[in-house]
Amino acid sequence: MVWFSNRTNIKIYFTFTLLAILMSSACTQEESPRQEKTEAVAKSPEAKPFRIIKHDGNWPQFRGAYAAGVADEQNLPLNFSGVTGEHIKWQTNIPGLAHACPIVWEDKVFVTSAISSLGDATFKHGLYGAGDASEDTSSHQWMLYCLDKKSGDVIWERLVHQGVPQDKRHIKSTYNNSTPATDGRYVVMLFGSEGVFVYTVDGEFVWKKNIGRMNVGAYNAPHLEWGPASSPIIYRNKVFIQTDTSDDDYVLALDIHSGDLVWKTERDELPGWGTPTIIHGPDRVELVTNSSNFIYGYYPDTGQELWRLGGSSQITAPTPVFSDSIIIVCSGRGPEAPVFAIKTGVRGDITLPEGQTNSKDILWSATKVGPYMPTPIIYRGYVYTLNNNGDFRCYDLETGQKIYSEKIPHRGGGFSGSPVASDGKLFLPSEDGDVFVIKAGPQYELVATNDMGERIMTTPVISEEVMLVRGEKSVFAVGY
Repeated sequence: MVWFSNRTNIKIYFTFTLLAILMSSACTQEESPRQEKTEAVAKSPEAKPFRIIKHDGNWPQFRGAYAAGVADEQNLPLNFSGVTGEHIKWQTNIPGLAHACPIVWEDKVFVTSAISSLGDATFKHGLYGAGDASEDTSSHQWMLYCLDKKSGDVIWERLVHQGVPQDKRHIKSTYNNSTPATDGRYVVMLFGSEGVFVYTVDGEFVWKKNIGRMNVGAYNAPHLEWGPASSPIIYRNKVFIQTDTSDDDYVLALDIHSGDLVWKTERDELPGWGTPTIIHGPDRVELVTNSSNFIYGYYPDTGQELWRLGGSSQITAPTPVFSDSIIIVCSGRGPEAPVFAIKTGVRGDITLPEGQTNSKDILWSATKVGPYMPTPIIYRGYVYTLNNNGDFRCYDLETGQKIYSEKIPHRGGGFSGSPVASDGKLFLPSEDGDVFVIKAGPQYELVATNDMGERIMTTPVISEEVMLVRGEKSVFAVGY
């Protein structure tokens, strides 16, 4: 979710989007990740060397394994349409409202939703300034659907929870913003203050846990209730949850089999909507969280803090991403709106002195350019950032040199979903319902604009030559 601010006035303008897109934003990640296989590609005089990133077909969290959002050798169509049906293999209607992304394990697609008892619940998309909460505080049903990846048929559905929401939601949000996570055995769902719920991939209930109220709103107006969006992730039989609210702030690990608390690390933070990421560096594994006062690195086994970095925004949403030994963390509220390129393996307080853009721990950084909502993507040696208003930037991953800055020609609604990449192309979903296809590399080229016919607040999923796009009412399977 995201807000814009007037830099000459203390009045905050909000443009709110939640996902897990955003959220988003949740997968099992192994010490030796099965999801990702790479193949080196020889360097040419015209391009940077890069690796082909192959996947086994699973997309088990927000933005896939490690939130990377990349799957090559997928043979996806460049032109498709939810309006005409061009290259749409199937389309399945999902009741209710949700900004949660689908996830995939083998031949199963898992989708969650929150269904209002009023029957006509809506959200307001677009670039606007308002911090209002939705008037819909009626009883809801939180659902889990399992779809067949090949046909889109509903294999089974489960009523996970029912009741009146404990918190309100922003008018741009829903009561289901967090993307679920799976490890191929369990499906983990975080429904904010309603709790954590776990089912098997075959639809059997396993456990639920109340982790307290997640009262998330404006950092300087705690009476506003906008709703949470951070998504759970899974790693080595632990479920990790990041909670930054108007009251309590912590990161915790739960045992995936039982829901028992493994560890809980409290901190002093502002309300936030970031999803944590497991980072595999050359020397160690870290759990990295994007937060307002500090960006943190933790030991995933114990919750012990490894490092912290100040200088972020007072509103944070994008998920940390990494490639090899470089971690990219962004946030978009001014005046900071930073992009940081952090080395793995660092320790202690690595906050940059005022006016300094790099150090022995920070490869490079930039300010006033970070994205509010969409998570950045690292692909073939470049970092791409997409802002809510369509500002699209490309940086050299290692040096931070800005390669280009362009404006995506959207229809006015802007962007909340995050880019994904495949076979030298970037796919950018817009709130208006268009999926823009951009050629990857140092030269900006808009390849195609594809109208899905529904608003899109989520991030696409790529699995076995199919791209799944969740619209306001449907899940579309794009492919030949």
